[in-house]
Amino acid sequence: MIRKVFSKTTNTITAAAYVLAVSSIVSTLLGLLRDRMLAGRFGAGQELDIYYAAFRIPNLVYGLLVSGGIIAAFLPVFSQYIEKDRKKAWELTSNSLNVFLLFSIIICGLLFLFAPYLIRFIVPGFSPENRELTVLLTRIMFLSPIFFGVSNIFASILQYYNHFIVFALSPIFYNLGIIFGILFLAPRFGVIGLAMGVVVGALFHWLIQIPSAVMHGFRYKPIFNLKSKGLKEIVRLMIPRTLNSIATHFNLIVVTAIASTLGVGNITIFNFSEHLRAIPIHVVGASFAVASYPFLARAWANREKEKFLSSISITFRQTMFLAIPISFLLFFLRGQIVRIFLGTGKFGWIETRLTAASLGLFVIGILAFCLIPFLARIFYSLHNTKTPLLISLITLPISVLFSFSFVWLFKFDNVFYRFFANILNLKDIENIAVIGLPLAVSLAAIFQAILLLLFLKRRITDFPLKEISLSFKKILLAGALMCGVVYLSLFLISIGFNVLTVQGVLIQTIVAALAGILSYWFFGFLLKIEELKYFHIKMCSILKKKELSIPSADAINEEVN
Repeated sequence: MIRKVFSKTTNTITAAAYVLAVSSIVSTLLGLLRDRMLAGRFGAGQELDIYYAAFRIPNLVYGLLVSGGIIAAFLPVFSQYIEKDRKKAWELTSNSLNVFLLFSIIICGLLFLFAPYLIRFIVPGFSPENRELTVLLTRIMFLSPIFFGVSNIFASILQYYNHFIVFALSPIFYNLGIIFGILFLAPRFGVIGLAMGVVVGALFHWLIQIPSAVMHGFRYKPIFNLKSKGLKEIVRLMIPRTLNSIATHFNLIVVTAIASTLGVGNITIFNFSEHLRAIPIHVVGASFAVASYPFLARAWANREKEKFLSSISITFRQTMFLAIPISFLLFFLRGQIVRIFLGTGKFGWIETRLTAASLGLFVIGILAFCLIPFLARIFYSLHNTKTPLLISLITLPISVLFSFSFVWLFKFDNVFYRFFANILNLKDIENIAVIGLPLAVSLAAIFQAILLLLFLKRRITDFPLKEISLSFKKILLAGALMCGVVYLSLFLISIGFNVLTVQGVLIQTIVAALAGILSYWFFGFLLKIEELKYFHIKMCSILKKKELSIPSADAINEEVN
């Protein structure tokens, strides 16, 4: 049974999508459980502030070595080699493992030594004792990007062989490792146990993938060749995405530094709201971006411009069709969502309200957050990785400027302060400056998405902006009408049920969400929104199992390059 799990391949795109979707849902639920356990045990206090601050430098290394594109860079080169010579392909794998392992150890080792100086920049508002503890946690967590770097090379192998089951299990095991730390290590070692749990999770993320890679033919060899053509090609492909990823992580470092000066608990509040904001982005934005990329790349490579423009239009409109109502639902149900998933133990009422308000401001940018990865991949399909990088670098200082400006504006009474305090029901809370950070990040994302769109329109003169604009208006109207139904549902449920209890809040949330979804479908039907029809057609196609075959290795090379 276990051998079947480690050797089972997924032979269709639809089947692979189901596996990844189920994995994403399970991983998300475990992530929510993880955050609820952290909130209940520690609350929005100094310990969790230290824990989340300690993530920043290891996450920067992760952005440099992993999310910068190991899979995107290693997979096409590996697939080229293995089609021609399996022996050389496995030698390339061992060489890549050894080189990336050595460089990650060197980078983490140097940062390990300089961590005390870096932490002063990241958390200037911490006391010397808390900075010292942050340094200790940071040093422990430096093991995680090393494990992730090696793990993602194995993940590339599994993706090549269409082995999505174990690949999909790895993030689940990562969250299980962190939960293990919360349950068994934190009671003994305190917040240090949380850092140890992160390392355990990263180790699980790697180890779960080794048996499958071995079954497919991987055998480790002590090869170290910096002059390898394959290795040079991998590095060349990684550079633009690495720089883009570093810009993102640097922005989060600045946000953490600002939050550390706003008082105890503000780093935790920002991170909890950011985790909730990330869910629809992973489910909608990332899914559509990843799914559309091969079609865009093939259509452009084959000079099928109509198909290329059609893919852009359909994906763009489908993303809006899902992201806009989700944004409205999250805004109206933000308080209930935070109370359900985080309102426990030491997580207090003021922290709950500030987290809900931060989530509400993150919602402003959800459509932009969902569109950015898709718009970037349109550029990638045009063999242009420089423009998304340039726009990301332009957006970075704007986001930093917004962060400082909005936090300052929320520190004293003014028109700006009163406007948001009234809308988010924060008038009786003295310190609400932290909500300036999600507002800044959201507005910067909107600016980045608009820039990407403008540059695309300039590059593709017949970009389907007119039909996208028409759909946007209809979807926005249907979403606005849905808001009325959601608001009415919340009011009626509050009369019939005691919403001061967890059960009452849960019932209120479920009923209001279902009413909102059904009404959005109804209004979409009345407004003749084409995306609704397309969604129904795709669902019927999936139910009838009209599945597509996985692209060949040559197609993979073409798509990623």
